[in-house]
Amino acid sequence: MIIPSIDLMNGQAVQLVGGKEKALDAGDPLPIAERFSVAGEIAVIDLDAALGRGSNAQVVNALVRRCPCRVGGGIRDVEAALKWLDAGAEKVILGTKAVPEILAQLPRERLIAALDAVHGEVVVEGWQTKTGRNILEKMVELRDFVSGFLVTFVEHEGRMQGSALERTGELLNAAGGARITVAGGITSAEEIAALAAQGIDAQVGMALYTNRLTLARAITAPLKSERSDGLWPTVVCDEHGIALGLAWSSQESVNEAVALRRGVYHSRKRGIWRKGETSGAAQELLRIDLDCDSDALRFTVRQHGSGFCHLGTRTCWGALRGIDDVFRHVQSRVKDAPPESYTKRLLDDSELLEAKLLEEAGEVVAAENSEEAVCEAADLLYFTLVKLIKNGASWSDVEAELGRRMLKVTRRPGLAKSRHS
Repeated sequence: MIIPSIDLMNGQAVQLVGGKEKALDAGDPLPIAERFSVAGEIAVIDLDAALGRGSNAQVVNALVRRCPCRVGGGIRDVEAALKWLDAGAEKVILGTKAVPEILAQLPRERLIAALDAVHGEVVVEGWQTKTGRNILEKMVELRDFVSGFLVTFVEHEGRMQGSALERTGELLNAAGGARITVAGGITSAEEIAALAAQGIDAQVGMALYTNRLTLARAITAPLKSERSDGLWPTVVCDEHGIALGLAWSSQESVNEAVALRRGVYHSRKRGIWRKGETSGAAQELLRIDLDCDSDALRFTVRQHGSGFCHLGTRTCWGALRGIDDVFRHVQSRVKDAPPESYTKRLLDDSELLEAKLLEEAGEVVAAENSEEAVCEAADLLYFTLVKLIKNGASWSDVEAELGRRMLKVTRRPGLAKSRHS
């Protein structure tokens, strides 16, 4: 799997050679993160914090809210790690302070220990200080406390001369069950595929920034196909994880899909198929994932128009029944509803909408059995959806916010607010 990397200095995305010389200033990291996010999780490293000469916390916060990120750089105590976990980081990366007494106080499944090594010797404090410790013995010491290791071969970093693939066998043995991500010098799809075959992820920066390696090719590098035409089955899902249908992909179609950020597939009859080009039911491509055997793809898309199916339904299995379907129905009333419709009245009358929300919330509280609770909750949800539409938000935004809250480690006491505050 590919992990695109964004290294931050002075609020900008940069790439260093050997951890010292700035070789590339890529500018604003936010559009870069948007581009990289189609591959899934992004590694965001605050180099200023790692070097002890500043912080890019504001930028990191913005990135964490927009994309799935693993965050590292300058995280040297439990409080700093919890701050990023609570902010929504998928994982945190600890380097200098990746020690048992700190790691043991944090959730193992969301911890990565960064082991930066120069010719096998671990270096810390932004690669400036040698520790005299061998990387393999350090992995054995930490493997019970973390879910993964980020191993950077500093002598290869930023030089685009290939990585130390000959060392992966001993790294795997030392890591135990922890997953390894390798960084430093990776430049080709062949290297990514070789690492993936061993269950190792590849963190790549410079090769992507310079287009030595395209993002599409990096994503598909581990894929296999048993078909004579080399096509990959592709499950197309919406942003709620609901399957819309099945398609096929080729390297050419994935290249175009990633470049355009659209649903582009390979038709076995017509070749490249740009979904919605004639029907108007286009798709915004959000993410591409490989399945567990690396022989199938999942495209997560935002579906526009009537739906994915050529019969005009949302899915190839017919219409949907769920909250998002209700949301889209209510949303359609904004344009199509006659002036006397109830939804239109609610959208036009803020006081009426507020009163109904308060009324229905009270009736949910007063419900005395499951049937009443279900009915009153359905009423409250309807008015909540209208409020979301009125404020320009979507049900997907609510799901994303709930997802971020699920990542919190530090819990609030949950006390009720005063009714008069």
